[in-house]
Amino acid sequence: MTTPTLSAYPRAVEDLIPAARALADKLGRVPSRNLLMRELRVGSPKATALREALTTADLTRTAPPTAAPVETPPGRAVDPVPAEPTTEPEPSPTPAEPVNEPDASAPVAVAGHPGSTITTDPVPAVRKPMRSWVLLLLAAPAFVAIWSGWVGLGELTGFGVVHPLPGIWDSFSLNTAITLPVGVEAYAAYALRAWLSGDGVPRRARRFAAWSAIGSLLLGAAGQVAYHLMESAGVTSAPWWITTLVACLPVAVLGMGAALAHLLHTRDES
Repeated sequence: MTTPTLSAYPRAVEDLIPAARALADKLGRVPSRNLLMRELRVGSPKATALREALTTADLTRTAPPTAAPVETPPGRAVDPVPAEPTTEPEPSPTPAEPVNEPDASAPVAVAGHPGSTITTDPVPAVRKPMRSWVLLLLAAPAFVAIWSGWVGLGELTGFGVVHPLPGIWDSFSLNTAITLPVGVEAYAAYALRAWLSGDGVPRRARRFAAWSAIGSLLLGAAGQVAYHLMESAGVTSAPWWITTLVACLPVAVLGMGAALAHLLHTRDES
């Protein structure tokens, strides 16, 4: 289902009403709040306001015209008959029957669209966010183990101390083995968050983030296993094929990170 192209900037409810009306005419009914949110890419408050505007417009359009008053021809004036006094007691007022409130989740018929009903979605209860300090307790030991494993694997595959600024700062040195845990594990966390962020992420970006996050985590686990196996066997230099794979990791991480960042700033075609 295609909808009119929307601007990258937030639009007011009045500007979105034509697009919502076109969607309602195509469906033959007033679209639900979730459908408006998905098709027009708006939040819950704007989707609710659009549904109310569409329902009000349909009721106004289908309301029967008010009948014009019919003038009666003038006739002979009749003297009013005086009312006879009565002594009957006034009837006691009948207690009003209780009015049942309509169920908020019950389907409501829409005027002008016979046979179609809309369901009002109940307002979800606000949940308190989970505390993030527990994640720090889980990440601290994993960080130490992963860092030491990647640094050790980097040293076995030729990564070591370099002087990146010769002639400018000769005493400055950098151990390139730290690039492995920073690059691989940081991208895995970045892609995992993009995958699980919700409806704000385009579908293509979420699909790419899912596969690349799973691949990065499996690659990180394979690197830890390879290092500990070689360390326990007393290997001082990794085989050539492990060295080849590890040497390609920084380039692969750079490419995946750039691709995911580009996809996060695009919009889905449909």
